[in-house]
Parts: sequence; C-alpha cells; structure tokens
Amino acid sequence: MLHSNPIIKQTGILLSPDNSRVVLRRFSPHPEKRITSIINRVHTLPEDKVKINLDLLLSRFSERHLDLEKKLLDIFESIQVHYDTDYELSISRKLLIGAYFSNEYAFESAALFNPSIVPHPDQSNLPPDSLRFIMSLRAIGEGHISSLVFRTGIIDAAHNVSIDPIPHYAAVAPIKPDSSYDKECFKRKLTEMGFQNELSTTVLDLLPDFFTMDQLQTVLFNTIRQGHHYLENDLLIRDKILWLAYSNYEISIPTHQPLDYWVIFPASPTEKNGIEDVRFVRFVEDDGSPRYYATYTAYDGKVILPQLLETDFESFRMITLNGSAVLNKGMALFPRRFNGKFAMLSRQDNDSISLMYSDNIHFWHESSRIIKPKYAWEFFQIGNCGSPIETELGWLVLTHGVGPFREYSIGAILLDLNDPSRVIGRLKQPLMVPDDTFKGGYVPNVVYTCGCLIHLNKLILPYAISDLKTKIATLDLSHLLQLLTQ
Repeated sequence: MLHSNPIIKQTGILLSPDNSRVVLRRFSPHPEKRITSIINRVHTLPEDKVKINLDLLLSRFSERHLDLEKKLLDIFESIQVHYDTDYELSISRKLLIGAYFSNEYAFESAALFNPSIVPHPDQSNLPPDSLRFIMSLRAIGEGHISSLVFRTGIIDAAHNVSIDPIPHYAAVAPIKPDSSYDKECFKRKLTEMGFQNELSTTVLDLLPDFFTMDQLQTVLFNTIRQGHHYLENDLLIRDKILWLAYSNYEISIPTHQPLDYWVIFPASPTEKNGIEDVRFVRFVEDDGSPRYYATYTAYDGKVILPQLLETDFESFRMITLNGSAVLNKGMALFPRRFNGKFAMLSRQDNDSISLMYSDNIHFWHESSRIIKPKYAWEFFQIGNCGSPIETELGWLVLTHGVGPFREYSIGAILLDLNDPSRVIGRLKQPLMVPDDTFKGGYVPNVVYTCGCLIHLNKLILPYAISDLKTKIATLDLSHLLQLLTQ
C-alpha cells in the first residue's frame, strides 16, 4: 500500500478544494432576447434607487473581488449591444446592469487534483540547491466544469517542499483579443477536417500569412455577402472556419498579479465543459533554448479533443492538435527532439501506450504501440502519468494502470535513451495504490498524476487521491531506477 512503500516519503502537503475562492463571470439568460427586457427594467429605476442598490451590492461583494467595478463595467460593455437606445447611462446604472449579468463561480468547490509540476522560469534569489516550481492543477466546480489553476513553491536542498500562500482573490485569465493565426497551419487543419472548398480557399487567399480574428471575420462575411455563386453548404463551412478559429486562442495575463491568482477557464467551443489533465513539460530545443508546452484534453460535454498549450507563464496559446494519431486522451510530450523530430507518448486504443514522432509539433499522423497491459493491476488499461523524464539510465515514465473495481495505480517504466520505442525496465508491482484512508472521494479508488520532476536525485511526485485532493511525495531516484533495471 502507498503508506507502507519504503521508498516513498510523504511531505505532509495536502491541497484541498476551497469553495471560498470564486471568480466573477458573465451570466447570460436564455433565450438571449431576455437581455433587453432585463436592461429595460433596470432602466426604469430612479437614479437614487440605482445608487442605493449598487452601494449595497458593492458593500457585499467588493471584499470578494479585486477591481469589482471594472469587472462589472466590462460585463456591461459585453452586453450593451442589446441596449437599443442612444440614451446615455450613468456609470452607476452601467455597473448595476453589469451586476445583473454577473455570477460568482466557485471554480474549485468540488475537486483540486491531477497535478503536473515543472521548474519555474525564474530561479533567481534562491538559497543554494533550491528549486522554484510551478504546479498546475485541474479544478472542478459546479456543473463538473474543469479549469486550470496553479500553485508555486520551493524545494530546498533537503527536499523539503513548501507551497507559496495563495491569494484570497482570483480572476479568470483574460483572452487576448488580437490573437494571430498561422494561415498555412489553419489551411492544413481545415483540409484535414474536410472543410476546404471554394469559399474557404477564397477567404484564406485574401488573408495575410498571419491574421487576427477580426481580419478573418471581416473577410469571411464580406466574401459570403458578395459571393452569390457559392454552394449551399457555405454557412456550414463558415461555422466550421469560425469553430476552428475560436478553438485556437491566446491568453495574456497581467504580471502585477501572481500566477496563482489567475484561473484559465474553458473559453473555446471544444472546451465548453472543461480543460482536463494538463501535462506540462519544460522543453529544451537543440540550441539549448527552453520553452514550456502542455498537452491537455478539451471536453465539450460530448466529445474529447487533444490540444496543445504553449506558454512562458505570461501568455498561453491554446492550439488544436491535428492528425489521425491525436484522437484520444493521454498525450505526453518528450522534453527534447530526436534527430530533429518531436516525440510524444499517446493512447490510441483506450488500452495501451504508443509512441509518435513528427516534424511539426501541431501535426501527428503515425504511431506505434510500445507497451500494453501485462500485470493484473493494469489489465483494464495502461497509460502515461506525464511527460518522460531523462535520467542517465533511460527515460523514466510514470504510468497509470487500471485494474479491478476501476482502481487506478501508479507504476513506472524505463525507455531506452536513444530509442524510446524500446522498453528496458518495468515495475511488476505498482509504485502507488490508493491509500485506505482515501478510498472515498469524487471518484473513489484513484491515485493519479500528470507529471513529476527530479531535484538532486529525488523524484518530486505530486499526485491526486480519489480525484478530489492532491498530495506531494518524494522518492529516491536511484532506488527507483534500481527496481526498474534489476
């Protein structure tokens, strides 16, 4: 059992969901035409009543949100197109209208789990042999909607792990309004989706090599209005072009607030119900320059779609992954290239682990299975638990195995450094199984992680318990490698 495994040491850290942390979001009624009716009702209030109602709201909610008045004005501006007169509203009335179309969302009220951990880009002003890290977590709130949140902390020379205090406030990270799109990549994805026709060809020909959403919408709608000769399915093609554009977006966070203040909330059609199981990796190019990627699963309530996140932890680009080999969950990118190619672990058959290579990180077309279930605790399914970690003996990959009662355990394999299709080591018994004290939870009988790191010959392993909470453990890397190679 987890608590009796001699090579695992618990840090005592336990991250639990907190229903007091909320973000303010726009709330839209159905049908949308009700927006005008609600605005008109607020419009009938005398100005003194507006002030009384607004002051009461601000006194109740200002302690829960930074810059509350600015947030309410932003929400008002997002719905003012439904205000159908030229009558100038007072600031107080705009704020009150904004409040009627706002709601608080407790983004981590149900669960805080499936962590991934990477070295922080900023390693300045630390004691000797200490490491600053960023840990991502999947937060679940009302409606089983998954968002992405962060914690930061330090691992010292003695492998003591500390988590920085989190802010009382939180906010949804803002989408950059002028995100750019690579025309060639956009065209390849449309072709792969089967939505390349005369309309899409004409639109793309009129766009520059890198274009913005505004440019795309302007050219697209002008082309449709002017082109009466197009086929009847042009409206479908228009919708698919916009769907693809909205599924690729950029977030830019103001750096005057710490990273753990921000919540990356689902924003695209593919993510409507969640950003799930984010696996971060610090990727080093052949010239030694580092960058950060993460693979994740977008979920719209019916269909899953693997996607890629590129970041420096100030801006985040959410990008669709393309190709016949990226149709399932569980993508995990290697932290460097092999002979100029990107490499990634994947799951192709809901059963085993496959390996993929590609010249282009956005397109993946071929895969080969390298490991399948072998032991009783993984007979139902085996998959990765985050990106491979390079050691002197091989690529260390933590795995998850699913056995009876849909119990998730964590195992480990070792892949050849130069040819990761070769499995050179494998644990016969799980490294971790669900602790008896945490068999209950949001999803019982699960231990799971989306990524760990090495610091001074120790594996720093954050992991989720029962899809509810998150712990952090450490284990001796040399001992683990010995188990894998004996």
